[in-house]
Amino acid sequence: MSKKVKTARFRAQRRLGTELPGLGKPGALERRPYPPGESGNKRKKYSDYALRLEEKQKLRFHYCLKEHQLRRFIRNAKTGQSSNWINQLLGLLERRLDNVVFRLGMAPSIPSARQLVSHGHIRVNGKRVDIPSVVLKPGQEVHLKDNSEKNQIVLTAIQNPRMEVPDFLKKEEKDGKIKGVLLSIPGMEYIPFNCDTGLLTEYYAARKA
Repeated sequence: MSKKVKTARFRAQRRLGTELPGLGKPGALERRPYPPGESGNKRKKYSDYALRLEEKQKLRFHYCLKEHQLRRFIRNAKTGQSSNWINQLLGLLERRLDNVVFRLGMAPSIPSARQLVSHGHIRVNGKRVDIPSVVLKPGQEVHLKDNSEKNQIVLTAIQNPRMEVPDFLKKEEKDGKIKGVLLSIPGMEYIPFNCDTGLLTEYYAARKA
């Protein structure tokens, strides 16, 4: 990761006041737990809109999504049968292939996981899948292609685990090979950062996703 990219990710987390595991290396708030800028360490007043906007931005930055990508997932969540579309949304985002690769500990961040997928290092049920945004279904198995365990991204993740594997995934390591299975559809309780879903709902209440 370049110093410029690392700095941008740290600044994003400081601005939101929340450490976002998907962005990689921890510690963004350890030395400067306040927004960037000369007056960042002063108490800042937030409007109701700003508070709601920040919750949306947390999703965007953690899952490394552009605005139109997030809106597409929101539309899909709202067309589901469940009345709780926020829970549906977070379940979809957690089941993205790049996020699953990250959560299984195959990559140190979601951008790194996306790189592994795009470069053809990931197999789903034994078949190559190079689209990071694919949403997995329960029962599908994810593993690295042969010899990809030697990839520097994978080695970094193995040597410095970012997070524990959540209960909706099953991870197996045998003979130096890693594979995982999606056991169930996760809900909002598995989001790995503080997220006020009420504010998120309010933000989109009067908006067309």
